[in-house]
Amino acid sequence: MSTPSASTRRRVSHKAGRFTESVIREMTREAMRYGAVNLSQGFPDFPAPEDLKLAAMRAIEEDVNQYAITWGAKDFREAIAEKTKWYLGIDCDPETELTVTCGSTEGMIAAMMATVDPGEEVVIFEPFYENYAPDVILSDARPRYVPLRAPDWAFDPDELRAAFNERTRAVIICNPNNPTGKVFTREELEFVAALCREFDALCFTDEIYEHITYPREDRAVEHISMAQLPGMRERTVVVNSMSKTYSVTGWRVGYVIAPPDITNAVRKVHDFLTVGAAAPLQRAGAYALRLPPVYYEHLQNDYRRRRDMLLPVLEAAGFKVFRPDGAYYVMTDISAFGFADDVEFTRHLVREVGVACVPGSSFYSRPELGARQVRFCFCKKDETLEAAAERLQKLRKG
Repeated sequence: MSTPSASTRRRVSHKAGRFTESVIREMTREAMRYGAVNLSQGFPDFPAPEDLKLAAMRAIEEDVNQYAITWGAKDFREAIAEKTKWYLGIDCDPETELTVTCGSTEGMIAAMMATVDPGEEVVIFEPFYENYAPDVILSDARPRYVPLRAPDWAFDPDELRAAFNERTRAVIICNPNNPTGKVFTREELEFVAALCREFDALCFTDEIYEHITYPREDRAVEHISMAQLPGMRERTVVVNSMSKTYSVTGWRVGYVIAPPDITNAVRKVHDFLTVGAAAPLQRAGAYALRLPPVYYEHLQNDYRRRRDMLLPVLEAAGFKVFRPDGAYYVMTDISAFGFADDVEFTRHLVREVGVACVPGSSFYSRPELGARQVRFCFCKKDETLEAAAERLQKLRKG
């Protein structure tokens, strides 16, 4: 029996063929190509805190430049445990329940590969952050999608229950949510938690925007970790990062909090994926995570002000805006503009108007579900938002 020749053997895996490159990162390249204001990719264009940068520079000067412990430098893990205690009221052992990763992106895929077996299913709320579905596919599992519906991005409890079955291994929660800005209520989280307990499923909870929430007059808006709920500490994998809270998205320093048996598996996968996160930046991270509560109050206030700058601009330009309660994104409806779909609209916006956003279809399992939506981010300097506002006037009707 002959073996396939090099010219006939398939050279790309089925897994890699099931998803595309990041549309979000592609839109940043488009913004650079056409000189557009970049409101697509969620990275701040303002400086990181000065004292945090100095802490990183001091670490390099002090020659913290070699490998840290694979699963994280001891002082950084201890700082994570301290902050988790005062902020969430959760005790986690830095020796057995913490893994430092190369950003929350690696944290999520490492956790998934450490716990999910081929043929199992992972429930994903959609619209979803675009990495989640590829993470499931790379783990040889099957994604099951449950819609979050505008304007408040609520899920139907019956639809969610129907998605759980004997093959369900886990559910992913992003809270506060990217791309919608939804902050899940305690009642919603308790419903999800009850299903996890009933079906013996894990919960991967992405809490990278935990400190970015906006008060409302009609109801409370608070970040609640799934790990805080009764019976969920032992079945929750918390994924987090320095990126958004400290405006250092390029540092790629994240972490995973999980029970000891899961942590042990995550550490093994992490070791062979990336070895470890940057040592001097972990030293600086230990400083950052010990900042006083007032830092987070200022962070929340600054982002609320930026949100309130952008929302009326989008409404005046003709978008239907879905007001976010957290994170630093806003989803919008583009039906009023008459374009065929979101891709055609974003192409026009970046090339003819000079503003980049993300087509909504990139956040859905089927492109048609997001064909009337686009996402903007507002983690930008006032001058950037003002420049975008000036250009978006071209869209106004009348």
